Amino acid sequence: MRASLIQIAVDPDESVEARRQRAASLVVAQRGSDLVVLPELWPVGAFAYTVFEEEAEPLRGPTHEVMAKAAAEAGVWLHAGSFVERAPDGTLYNTTLVFAPDGGRSAVYRKIHRFGFDKGEAVMMGAGEELVTVALPQTTLGLATCYDLRFPEQFRGLVDAGAETLVVAAGWPERRRAHWTLLAQARAVENQAYVLAVGTAGTHADIPQAGHSIVVDPWGEILAEAGSDEEILTVEFDPAKVGATREQFPALKDRRLGLAPPS
Repeated sequence: MRASLIQIAVDPDESVEARRQRAASLVVAQRGSDLVVLPELWPVGAFAYTVFEEEAEPLRGPTHEVMAKAAAEAGVWLHAGSFVERAPDGTLYNTTLVFAPDGGRSAVYRKIHRFGFDKGEAVMMGAGEELVTVALPQTTLGLATCYDLRFPEQFRGLVDAGAETLVVAAGWPERRRAHWTLLAQARAVENQAYVLAVGTAGTHADIPQAGHSIVVDPWGEILAEAGSDEEILTVEFDPAKVGATREQFPALKDRRLGLAPPS
């Protein structure tokens, strides 16, 4: 299976529409890949909280339209990163769309864990409530976004739902890049799954981004890693390795669930 991770740069001097069209062109250029992945909130920048309200879109807004068309033109499965969605009731969400190679929408995932503690995304956006998987011909994807990477229970839930390849779209800051790599490898090892984690380059609201998109195999080995600038990271991997790893080292079968808490 061939996957391309588009580590797009977010430049505050580039308009949202210009970046939307540029991202679509980058997707189309990946014709020949099976899966293409964009990062978190690439239209606006993950830390550009001040423009979230202004740039929020309905689910079937311009980003949906442009990405559906790009997926169809490229003939790829497209994880379109995430954008700021405005729901009919006015609630904002950090929302991921996945499109099939014919351009049809296959999944919607709203970020469950919102970053910011008592500010930013955590207070501006609603929280998603559903785990989401997507069945591709070669593998089943489990979807997560940025801060979700710090919550292993979400990934275990995805694995229990059949996920074999965990896809993380992020806008991860440079100052915590070591955590990015460590957590991506940990999620791969503990779930015996591939992790495809794609971040952004550039600077969001004066916060330098980590870049360093990464692909990790079920044993925790890094198969490919990007640098800090805009880059397209393309890797070929064997989805069958997930089943083989879980059979060879059946740690997931040894879980003991439902233990009583300490008295």
